[in-house]
Amino acid sequence: MLVLGGTRFTGPFLVRELAAAGPELMVFHRGDHEVDIPAEHVYGDFADFARYVDRLTAFEPETVIDMLAVRPQDAARVGHFSSTARRAVVLSSADVYRAFGRIWQSEPGPPDPVPLTEESPLRERVLDEGYDKIGVEGALRELALPVSVLRLTGIHGPGDFQHRLWSYLKRMDDDRPAILIDETMSGWRWARVYVEDAAHAIALAATDERAAGATYNVASQAPYTEAEWAAKIAETVGWHGRVVAAPSAVLPDYLREDDYDYRQDYVVDSSRIRRELGYREVVDEAEALRRTVEWERANPPTSSVDRFDYDAEDGALARLGARG
Repeated sequence: MLVLGGTRFTGPFLVRELAAAGPELMVFHRGDHEVDIPAEHVYGDFADFARYVDRLTAFEPETVIDMLAVRPQDAARVGHFSSTARRAVVLSSADVYRAFGRIWQSEPGPPDPVPLTEESPLRERVLDEGYDKIGVEGALRELALPVSVLRLTGIHGPGDFQHRLWSYLKRMDDDRPAILIDETMSGWRWARVYVEDAAHAIALAATDERAAGATYNVASQAPYTEAEWAAKIAETVGWHGRVVAAPSAVLPDYLREDDYDYRQDYVVDSSRIRRELGYREVVDEAEALRRTVEWERANPPTSSVDRFDYDAEDGALARLGARG
């Protein structure tokens, strides 16, 4: 089995699970993130991928997994193996759905029904020319090789370079009396998945022939509201402050959510992969959060991913009469 990428965040968990299942593994990557994984390493530049095709096809992988396809032209990578491999697995994102555009206000219209299934409407507009998962999926459908597409939701866990828990965790570790959330966002539901569970879903799609050519959502079954999610983190770390939903006008500018439309929930249905491939979470939710918190504390961001102006936040709490 050949993994393209596989050394950052989700990849090492995937490679270790695949190795434990027995297939011989090769990982193609740039070498920017060296990790101890049980696989043969081939180093190269994705921008010049064709240069390495002969070396990779000589490995004769039955399945090719592409972790890094972000533009339509990236679909050609697995296309190089159409005559040698049996199938491919390519990672996409649940941000392909029109509901995501509703949240970002790039696709006007009323909220789409949730939960979002694999048949829910897709976005019509590209949000970033350098990132187009809808274009990737369209290009994959033109290939002769059967491709399984996994639409992943927001991933948290050890290795999360976006530090998705950091904003809440730092305030809790700093013993803040309350954490402010824009009231438009506090009741918004967002689909998440823990990194080891995401890796397990990818491994299932790569090792189960029933996944050939199918598209699957990958998400947890608990679409918490933002306030509930913060409360889950608080429970994990033993923080006893309050989560306070506040009007946007009262908040410091960096906590306002005026640019988004949170009337659109982002609940994603993962019942297909559970039904067809027997997918189940492999790490208990409480343990997943504990591992994430432990990693975040040991690996704080080296550059700012959030603002923490506690004087401004205290002022907002005072105006709300919510401090103490």
